[in-house]
Amino acid sequence: MRAKRLTQSSLMAGLVATSLLLAGCTSLGYYTQAAHGQFSLLAQAKPIDDWLADPQTPERLRAKLQTVREIRRFAVEQLSLPDNGSYKSYAQLQRPFVVWNVVAAPSLSLTARQWCFPIAGCVDYRGYYSQQDAQQYADGLVRDGYDVQVLGVPAYSTLGWFNDPVMSTFINYPDGELARLIFHELAHQTVYVKGDSQFNESYATTVEELGLERWLQARHDDKLSVAYKVFAGRKQDFLELLLKYRSQLEADYESDASDADKLQRKAAIFDALRAEYQQLKARWGGFTGYDRWFAMPLSNAHLALVGTYHDRVPAFRALFRQGRGFADFFERVKALAALDKKPREEQLDRLQSAQSIQSAAAK
Repeated sequence: MRAKRLTQSSLMAGLVATSLLLAGCTSLGYYTQAAHGQFSLLAQAKPIDDWLADPQTPERLRAKLQTVREIRRFAVEQLSLPDNGSYKSYAQLQRPFVVWNVVAAPSLSLTARQWCFPIAGCVDYRGYYSQQDAQQYADGLVRDGYDVQVLGVPAYSTLGWFNDPVMSTFINYPDGELARLIFHELAHQTVYVKGDSQFNESYATTVEELGLERWLQARHDDKLSVAYKVFAGRKQDFLELLLKYRSQLEADYESDASDADKLQRKAAIFDALRAEYQQLKARWGGFTGYDRWFAMPLSNAHLALVGTYHDRVPAFRALFRQGRGFADFFERVKALAALDKKPREEQLDRLQSAQSIQSAAAK
Protein backbone atom coordinates (compact mmCIF):
# COMPACT_ATOMS: atom_id res chain seq x y z
CA MET A 1 0.00 0.00 0.00
CA ARG A 2 1.06 3.59 -0.54
CA ALA A 3 2.44 5.34 2.50
CA LYS A 4 -0.01 7.41 4.53
CA ARG A 5 -1.02 10.44 2.53
CA LEU A 6 0.43 13.72 3.77
CA THR A 7 -1.60 16.86 4.20
CA GLN A 8 -1.26 19.36 1.40
CA SER A 9 0.69 21.88 3.47
CA SER A 10 3.06 19.32 4.97
CA LEU A 11 3.88 17.84 1.56
CA MET A 12 4.57 21.31 0.14
CA ALA A 13 6.96 22.01 2.98
CA GLY A 14 8.47 18.55 2.62
CA LEU A 15 9.20 19.05 -1.06
CA VAL A 16 11.16 22.21 -0.38
CA ALA A 17 13.00 20.75 2.60
CA THR A 18 13.88 17.59 0.68
CA SER A 19 15.40 19.65 -2.11
CA LEU A 20 17.87 21.11 0.36
CA LEU A 21 18.85 17.68 1.62
CA LEU A 22 19.13 16.02 -1.78
CA ALA A 23 20.53 18.61 -4.11
CA GLY A 24 21.60 21.70 -2.20
CA CYS A 25 20.33 25.24 -2.35
CA THR A 26 20.64 25.49 -6.14
CA SER A 27 17.51 23.33 -6.45
CA LEU A 28 15.50 25.26 -3.88
CA GLY A 29 14.12 27.68 -6.48
CA TYR A 30 12.87 24.85 -8.65
CA TYR A 31 11.13 22.99 -5.84
CA THR A 32 9.68 26.22 -4.50
CA GLN A 33 8.04 27.01 -7.84
CA ALA A 34 6.75 23.44 -8.04
CA ALA A 35 5.27 23.61 -4.54
CA HIS A 36 3.78 27.05 -5.13
CA GLY A 37 2.36 25.99 -8.50
CA GLN A 38 0.69 22.89 -7.10
CA PHE A 39 -0.70 24.78 -4.10
CA SER A 40 -2.07 27.55 -6.35
CA LEU A 41 -3.71 24.98 -8.60
CA LEU A 42 -5.48 23.29 -5.70
CA ALA A 43 -6.53 26.64 -4.26
CA GLN A 44 -8.28 27.55 -7.51
CA ALA A 45 -10.27 24.30 -7.69
CA LYS A 46 -13.80 24.06 -6.33
CA PRO A 47 -16.20 21.09 -6.38
CA ILE A 48 -17.94 20.35 -9.67
CA ASP A 49 -21.24 20.30 -7.76
CA ASP A 50 -20.65 23.95 -6.84
CA TRP A 51 -20.01 24.88 -10.47
CA LEU A 52 -23.18 23.08 -11.52
CA ALA A 53 -25.22 24.82 -8.83
CA ASP A 54 -23.93 28.27 -9.82
CA PRO A 55 -26.37 29.98 -12.26
CA GLN A 56 -23.43 31.98 -13.65
CA THR A 57 -21.68 28.86 -14.98
CA PRO A 58 -21.77 28.94 -18.81
CA GLU A 59 -23.95 26.25 -20.37
CA ARG A 60 -21.08 24.76 -22.40
CA LEU A 61 -18.97 24.38 -19.26
CA ARG A 62 -21.95 22.99 -17.36
CA ALA A 63 -22.48 20.30 -20.02
CA LYS A 64 -18.78 19.38 -20.01
CA LEU A 65 -18.70 19.08 -16.22
CA GLN A 66 -21.76 16.82 -16.34
CA THR A 67 -19.89 14.64 -18.83
CA VAL A 68 -16.87 14.53 -16.53
CA ARG A 69 -19.06 13.29 -13.69
CA GLU A 70 -20.35 10.50 -15.91
CA ILE A 71 -16.82 9.60 -17.01
CA ARG A 72 -15.64 9.61 -13.40
CA ARG A 73 -18.49 7.31 -12.32
CA PHE A 74 -17.75 4.95 -15.21
CA ALA A 75 -14.07 4.86 -14.27
CA VAL A 76 -14.93 3.59 -10.79
CA GLU A 77 -17.84 1.28 -11.58
CA GLN A 78 -16.61 -0.28 -14.84
CA LEU A 79 -12.82 0.13 -14.83
CA SER A 80 -12.05 -0.31 -11.10
CA LEU A 81 -10.10 2.95 -11.09
CA PRO A 82 -9.69 4.82 -7.76
CA ASP A 83 -12.82 6.19 -6.12
CA ASN A 84 -11.30 9.29 -4.56
CA GLY A 85 -11.53 13.06 -4.86
CA SER A 86 -9.61 13.36 -8.12
CA TYR A 87 -11.50 14.89 -11.06
CA LYS A 88 -14.40 15.87 -8.83
CA SER A 89 -13.41 19.54 -8.74
CA TYR A 90 -12.71 22.10 -11.47
CA ALA A 91 -10.09 24.85 -11.77
CA GLN A 92 -10.38 27.71 -14.25
CA LEU A 93 -6.79 28.65 -15.11
CA GLN A 94 -5.65 31.80 -16.87
CA ARG A 95 -3.14 30.01 -19.10
CA PRO A 96 -3.33 27.47 -21.95
CA PHE A 97 -1.41 24.71 -20.13
CA VAL A 98 -1.04 23.70 -16.52
CA VAL A 99 2.73 23.12 -16.84
CA TRP A 100 5.46 23.25 -19.46
CA ASN A 101 7.84 20.29 -19.66
CA VAL A 102 11.44 20.65 -20.77
CA VAL A 103 12.71 17.58 -22.67
CA ALA A 104 16.37 17.33 -23.69
CA ALA A 105 18.56 14.87 -25.58
CA PRO A 106 22.16 14.94 -26.85
CA SER A 107 22.66 16.17 -30.42
CA LEU A 108 23.44 12.64 -31.69
CA SER A 109 21.23 10.51 -29.45
CA LEU A 110 17.53 9.87 -28.86
CA THR A 111 18.07 9.01 -25.19
CA ALA A 112 16.37 11.68 -23.13
CA ARG A 113 18.18 13.33 -20.28
CA GLN A 114 16.68 12.42 -16.90
CA TRP A 115 15.98 14.45 -13.79
CA CYS A 116 15.39 12.83 -10.41
CA PHE A 117 12.86 13.98 -7.81
CA PRO A 118 11.96 12.83 -4.27
CA ILE A 119 8.49 11.45 -5.06
CA ALA A 120 8.33 10.76 -8.80
CA GLY A 121 11.83 9.30 -9.05
CA CYS A 122 13.82 9.81 -12.26
CA VAL A 123 11.80 11.04 -15.24
CA ASP A 124 12.59 12.20 -18.77
CA TYR A 125 11.44 15.80 -18.35
CA ARG A 126 11.51 18.77 -15.98
CA GLY A 127 8.25 20.64 -15.42
CA TYR A 128 7.57 24.32 -14.78
CA TYR A 129 4.36 26.16 -13.99
CA SER A 130 5.69 29.19 -15.90
CA GLN A 131 6.41 29.00 -19.62
CA GLN A 132 9.01 31.72 -19.21
CA ASP A 133 10.85 29.73 -16.52
CA ALA A 134 10.72 26.60 -18.68
CA GLN A 135 12.12 28.45 -21.67
CA GLN A 136 14.87 30.03 -19.59
CA TYR A 137 15.98 26.63 -18.34
CA ALA A 138 15.72 25.19 -21.86
CA ASP A 139 17.93 27.97 -23.22
CA GLY A 140 20.64 26.97 -20.76
CA LEU A 141 20.48 23.36 -21.96
CA VAL A 142 20.79 24.53 -25.57
CA ARG A 143 23.93 26.43 -24.63
CA ASP A 144 25.24 23.18 -23.14
CA GLY A 145 24.78 21.46 -26.51
CA TYR A 146 21.46 19.64 -25.98
CA ASP A 147 18.55 19.36 -28.36
CA VAL A 148 15.59 20.75 -26.41
CA GLN A 149 11.82 20.91 -26.65
CA VAL A 150 9.49 22.93 -24.40
CA LEU A 151 6.12 21.22 -24.42
CA GLY A 152 2.89 22.58 -22.96
CA VAL A 153 1.05 19.95 -20.89
CA PRO A 154 -2.73 20.12 -20.26
CA ALA A 155 -2.81 17.64 -17.33
CA TYR A 156 -0.65 15.56 -15.03
CA SER A 157 -1.10 13.15 -12.15
CA THR A 158 0.09 13.74 -8.58
CA LEU A 159 -0.02 9.93 -8.17
CA GLY A 160 -2.76 10.11 -5.56
CA TRP A 161 -0.99 12.50 -3.18
CA PHE A 162 -3.57 15.17 -4.01
CA ASN A 163 -7.07 15.25 -5.46
CA ASP A 164 -6.26 16.23 -9.03
CA PRO A 165 -8.80 18.67 -10.47
CA VAL A 166 -10.35 18.90 -13.89
CA MET A 167 -8.88 22.01 -15.53
CA SER A 168 -9.78 24.55 -18.17
CA THR A 169 -6.67 23.39 -20.05
CA PHE A 170 -8.51 20.27 -21.24
CA ILE A 171 -12.20 20.61 -20.32
CA ASN A 172 -13.15 21.54 -23.91
CA TYR A 173 -11.60 18.43 -25.44
CA PRO A 174 -14.03 16.22 -27.41
CA ASP A 175 -15.79 13.82 -25.04
CA GLY A 176 -13.79 10.77 -26.14
CA GLU A 177 -10.50 12.57 -25.66
CA LEU A 178 -11.66 13.87 -22.29
CA ALA A 179 -12.49 10.34 -21.13
CA ARG A 180 -9.18 9.02 -22.44
CA LEU A 181 -7.21 11.63 -20.52
CA ILE A 182 -9.01 11.01 -17.23
CA PHE A 183 -8.60 7.23 -17.50
CA HIS A 184 -4.88 7.69 -18.24
CA GLU A 185 -4.21 9.98 -15.29
CA LEU A 186 -6.23 7.83 -12.86
CA ALA A 187 -4.23 4.79 -14.00
CA HIS A 188 -1.10 6.46 -12.64
CA GLN A 189 -2.74 6.44 -9.21
CA THR A 190 -3.08 2.65 -9.23
CA VAL A 191 0.48 1.68 -10.21
CA TYR A 192 3.65 3.76 -10.49
CA VAL A 193 7.28 2.64 -10.64
CA LYS A 194 9.86 5.24 -9.71
CA GLY A 195 12.43 5.67 -12.44
CA ASP A 196 10.67 3.67 -15.18
CA SER A 197 8.81 6.15 -17.39
CA GLN A 198 8.24 3.67 -20.22
CA PHE A 199 6.56 1.16 -17.90
CA ASN A 200 4.37 3.84 -16.29
CA GLU A 201 3.28 5.57 -19.48
CA SER A 202 2.76 2.46 -21.60
CA TYR A 203 0.67 0.97 -18.79
CA ALA A 204 -1.44 4.13 -18.45
CA THR A 205 -1.85 4.34 -22.24
CA THR A 206 -3.13 0.74 -22.22
CA VAL A 207 -5.68 1.60 -19.52
CA GLU A 208 -6.86 4.66 -21.43
CA GLU A 209 -7.28 2.67 -24.67
CA LEU A 210 -9.06 -0.28 -23.10
CA GLY A 211 -11.17 1.99 -20.92
CA LEU A 212 -12.19 4.17 -23.82
CA GLU A 213 -13.21 1.16 -25.91
CA ARG A 214 -15.62 0.16 -23.17
CA TRP A 215 -16.83 3.69 -22.52
CA LEU A 216 -17.70 4.21 -26.18
CA GLN A 217 -19.53 0.88 -26.29
CA ALA A 218 -21.54 1.84 -23.22
CA ARG A 219 -22.56 5.22 -24.68
CA HIS A 220 -24.25 3.67 -27.74
CA ASP A 221 -23.55 6.94 -29.57
CA ASP A 222 -22.66 6.27 -33.20
CA LYS A 223 -21.72 9.88 -33.87
CA LEU A 224 -19.35 9.95 -30.91
CA SER A 225 -17.80 6.62 -31.88
CA VAL A 226 -17.22 7.74 -35.46
CA ALA A 227 -15.70 11.04 -34.30
CA TYR A 228 -13.31 9.25 -32.00
CA LYS A 229 -12.44 6.71 -34.68
CA VAL A 230 -11.38 9.61 -36.93
CA PHE A 231 -9.35 11.14 -34.09
CA ALA A 232 -7.70 7.82 -33.24
CA GLY A 233 -6.89 7.20 -36.89
CA ARG A 234 -5.10 10.52 -37.17
CA LYS A 235 -3.25 9.87 -33.95
CA GLN A 236 -2.09 6.48 -35.21
CA ASP A 237 -0.99 7.99 -38.52
CA PHE A 238 1.03 10.61 -36.68
CA LEU A 239 2.59 8.06 -34.34
CA GLU A 240 3.63 5.87 -37.27
CA LEU A 241 5.16 8.91 -38.94
CA LEU A 242 7.24 9.71 -35.87
CA LEU A 243 8.32 6.09 -35.38
CA LYS A 244 9.42 5.92 -39.02
CA TYR A 245 11.72 8.90 -38.66
CA ARG A 246 12.87 7.93 -35.19
CA SER A 247 14.09 4.67 -36.71
CA GLN A 248 15.97 6.57 -39.42
CA LEU A 249 17.64 8.80 -36.84
CA GLU A 250 18.64 5.81 -34.71
CA ALA A 251 20.27 4.20 -37.73
CA ASP A 252 22.09 7.44 -38.48
CA TYR A 253 23.44 7.83 -34.94
CA GLU A 254 24.53 4.19 -34.72
CA SER A 255 26.38 4.28 -38.05
CA ASP A 256 30.15 4.51 -38.47
CA ALA A 257 29.91 7.89 -40.20
CA SER A 258 31.67 10.94 -38.83
CA ASP A 259 29.78 13.25 -36.48
CA ALA A 260 29.68 15.89 -39.20
CA ASP A 261 28.10 13.47 -41.64
CA LYS A 262 25.64 12.29 -38.99
CA LEU A 263 24.56 15.87 -38.31
CA GLN A 264 24.09 16.51 -42.02
CA ARG A 265 21.99 13.35 -42.36
CA LYS A 266 20.04 14.32 -39.23
CA ALA A 267 19.04 17.65 -40.79
CA ALA A 268 17.90 15.88 -43.96
CA ILE A 269 15.79 13.42 -41.94
CA PHE A 270 14.00 16.21 -40.11
CA ASP A 271 13.38 18.04 -43.40
CA ALA A 272 11.81 14.86 -44.76
CA LEU A 273 9.67 14.52 -41.62
CA ARG A 274 8.30 18.04 -42.05
CA ALA A 275 7.54 17.40 -45.72
CA GLU A 276 5.76 14.12 -45.08
CA TYR A 277 3.73 15.71 -42.29
CA GLN A 278 2.38 18.22 -44.80
CA GLN A 279 1.33 15.32 -47.03
CA LEU A 280 -0.36 13.70 -44.06
CA LYS A 281 -2.26 16.90 -43.26
CA ALA A 282 -3.50 17.05 -46.84
CA ARG A 283 -4.76 13.48 -46.51
CA TRP A 284 -6.56 14.52 -43.33
CA GLY A 285 -8.30 17.35 -45.16
CA GLY A 286 -6.12 20.06 -43.60
CA PHE A 287 -6.50 19.02 -39.95
CA THR A 288 -4.02 21.14 -37.94
CA GLY A 289 -4.19 19.40 -34.57
CA TYR A 290 -0.51 18.44 -34.57
CA ASP A 291 0.89 21.72 -35.87
CA ARG A 292 1.90 22.76 -32.34
CA TRP A 293 4.34 19.85 -32.27
CA PHE A 294 6.19 21.49 -35.15
CA ALA A 295 6.11 24.99 -33.64
CA MET A 296 9.74 24.81 -32.47
CA PRO A 297 12.64 23.69 -34.69
CA LEU A 298 12.60 19.89 -34.75
CA SER A 299 15.24 18.09 -32.72
CA ASN A 300 16.02 14.81 -30.99
CA ALA A 301 14.03 16.03 -28.00
CA HIS A 302 10.84 15.85 -30.08
CA LEU A 303 11.30 12.12 -30.70
CA ALA A 304 13.02 11.05 -27.48
CA LEU A 305 9.77 10.23 -25.66
CA VAL A 306 7.71 8.80 -28.54
CA GLY A 307 8.32 5.21 -27.53
CA THR A 308 7.79 5.94 -23.83
CA TYR A 309 4.00 6.03 -24.21
CA HIS A 310 3.52 3.29 -26.80
CA ASP A 311 6.34 0.74 -27.08
CA ARG A 312 5.08 -1.51 -24.28
CA VAL A 313 1.35 -1.21 -24.94
CA PRO A 314 1.21 -4.59 -26.77
CA ALA A 315 2.76 -6.29 -23.73
CA PHE A 316 0.23 -4.74 -21.34
CA ARG A 317 -2.65 -5.64 -23.65
CA ALA A 318 -1.43 -9.25 -23.62
CA LEU A 319 -1.30 -9.13 -19.83
CA PHE A 320 -4.86 -7.79 -19.69
CA ARG A 321 -6.16 -10.70 -21.76
CA GLN A 322 -4.65 -13.15 -19.28
CA GLY A 323 -6.80 -11.81 -16.45
CA ARG A 324 -10.40 -11.32 -15.46
CA GLY A 325 -11.04 -7.63 -15.98
CA PHE A 326 -9.47 -4.42 -14.78
CA ALA A 327 -9.13 -5.15 -11.06
CA ASP A 328 -7.26 -8.38 -11.82
CA PHE A 329 -5.17 -6.56 -14.44
CA PHE A 330 -4.09 -3.95 -11.89
CA GLU A 331 -2.95 -6.69 -9.51
CA ARG A 332 -0.91 -8.31 -12.28
CA VAL A 333 0.68 -4.95 -13.15
CA LYS A 334 1.51 -4.38 -9.48
CA ALA A 335 3.24 -7.76 -9.41
CA LEU A 336 5.34 -6.68 -12.40
CA ALA A 337 6.06 -3.34 -10.77
CA ALA A 338 7.42 -5.09 -7.69
CA LEU A 339 10.16 -6.80 -9.71
CA ASP A 340 13.61 -5.38 -10.32
CA LYS A 341 13.94 -3.67 -13.68
CA LYS A 342 15.72 -6.52 -15.51
CA PRO A 343 13.23 -9.32 -14.68
CA ARG A 344 10.39 -6.86 -15.24
CA GLU A 345 11.70 -6.12 -18.74
CA GLU A 346 12.15 -9.83 -19.43
CA GLN A 347 8.52 -10.53 -18.55
CA LEU A 348 7.36 -7.63 -20.72
CA ASP A 349 9.49 -9.00 -23.58
CA ARG A 350 7.75 -12.37 -23.29
CA LEU A 351 4.34 -10.74 -23.24
CA GLN A 352 5.29 -8.60 -26.24
CA SER A 353 6.41 -11.66 -28.19
CA ALA A 354 3.18 -13.49 -27.42
CA GLN A 355 1.20 -10.48 -28.59
CA SER A 356 3.20 -10.29 -31.83
CA ILE A 357 2.61 -13.99 -32.55
CA GLN A 358 -1.12 -13.65 -31.91
CA SER A 359 -1.38 -10.53 -34.07
CA ALA A 360 0.44 -12.26 -36.92
CA ALA A 361 -1.80 -15.33 -36.66
CA ALA A 362 -4.90 -13.15 -36.78
CA LYS A 363 -3.91 -11.61 -40.13
